[in-house]
Amino acid sequence: MLFNSIDFAVFFPIVFAIFWSINKYGIRYQNLLLLAASYVFYGWWDWKFLSLIVLSSTVDYLIGLKLAKEEAPSLRKVLLAVSLVLNLGMLGFFKYCNFFIENFISAFTFFGLSLDQYSLNIILPVGISFYTFQTLSYTIDVYRKELKPTRDPLAFFAFVSFFPQLVAGPIERASNLLPQFYKKRNFEYVKAIEGCKQILWGLFKKVVIADNCAEVVNHVFEQSADMNGSSLFLGAFFFAFQIYGDFSGYSDIAIGLSKLFGFSLMRNFAFPYFSRDMAEFWRRWHISLSTWFRDYLYIPLGGSKGGISSKFRNTFIIFLVSGFWHGANWTFIIWGLLNAIYFLPLLLSKSNRRNLDVAAAGRSYPTFHELASILLTFALTILAWIFFRAEDLGHAFSYLGELFSVSLFSAPVGLESFNVYLIVSLIIIMLLLEWKERESDFVLQNLGLFWHKSMRYAFYYSLVLAVLWFSGNEQEFIYFQF
Repeated sequence: MLFNSIDFAVFFPIVFAIFWSINKYGIRYQNLLLLAASYVFYGWWDWKFLSLIVLSSTVDYLIGLKLAKEEAPSLRKVLLAVSLVLNLGMLGFFKYCNFFIENFISAFTFFGLSLDQYSLNIILPVGISFYTFQTLSYTIDVYRKELKPTRDPLAFFAFVSFFPQLVAGPIERASNLLPQFYKKRNFEYVKAIEGCKQILWGLFKKVVIADNCAEVVNHVFEQSADMNGSSLFLGAFFFAFQIYGDFSGYSDIAIGLSKLFGFSLMRNFAFPYFSRDMAEFWRRWHISLSTWFRDYLYIPLGGSKGGISSKFRNTFIIFLVSGFWHGANWTFIIWGLLNAIYFLPLLLSKSNRRNLDVAAAGRSYPTFHELASILLTFALTILAWIFFRAEDLGHAFSYLGELFSVSLFSAPVGLESFNVYLIVSLIIIMLLLEWKERESDFVLQNLGLFWHKSMRYAFYYSLVLAVLWFSGNEQEFIYFQF
């Protein structure tokens, strides 16, 4: 079920109305409703895969209870291993089985041996990477004795399957979200209005920005052999805003929907395209995943402690695993490798934590150095996104080969059927609004608070009209495939 679909437009108001109408009966009834609604939401895509969420939830709930009673270090490690093997085993089977089979066959072919091509044609369950990491963080935190295990199965199952963020995050920590299922919730008008504004901005980024960019991007990447360098540049440029508008738009909608139910989710994006280096970019892009890898992989590996070689090793491991998390394709691994390479000069110069505040903090305009740093970081990001979007490595390298040819300086070809100028104008509008509100959590949080009421509502209604105007081209969220 897509957030920008008619199905969800019917589904959500019904759940919302029932949720607050049963508030007087206690949180257990609300949690039961959220659990049922979440299973309907997920099962709308394919009900058979609900069994995976139920299995993962059951195992980690029981292991959490067992860890609370067990003090022997060896047995605690066994319990943790059971959770890791089950969760990562399911993720590995559904997401990477065909990848390993195909590469195994290719390796034998390279040495002149022929094996029959075989593929299981496994369907990837929507959002499996997200809820797998969410349940794992719970078990790991309980194992580390940083979190007390819950004895409320209803709250735990609702936490794992909470539908606003179930299929594409943010990847919530149990320490933040799970306790919210224990507390009585009261409808807060101010919080609800803020949630509606965040949903509206998320829909604008998804429907108006991302989906318009998607049409050009799909055409350019599918017909890249017939495109010149300038057309390929536009395809890569638009993909940068497609994936940003699509993914950050989903996160804004998820966070906004949660506020309407009285829940607070972690921030997942912090205006990443205003980053001045790649370290800052990764502190601002998909924050829930970046911090997950930091806390559960990078720091246990040693983090930034030790010599330069160990820092390099840990950095490469983090980015390669991040690439592999995104999909079973060498293009994602190269994308991760490129980002690791971008990161190395910052480690060498010990400047990876130089830009911790927002760009041009307290000022309207960036300095020339800040602007140059932002543009360079964005250019490097676009280059890496080409591998992320390409079908395979051959496609990516051929795309880059033509992109960096003399045709880069010629007029675009093959894009006559698209209103490129309109899409660029919409992107500029979004960027100007984001720049103005870059010190807020999201654009509409404070924008217009001191405007005249008529002007403020005219602005909101213009966003609503823009979403409705462009809503005919319904596109699935990119991160559903991860």
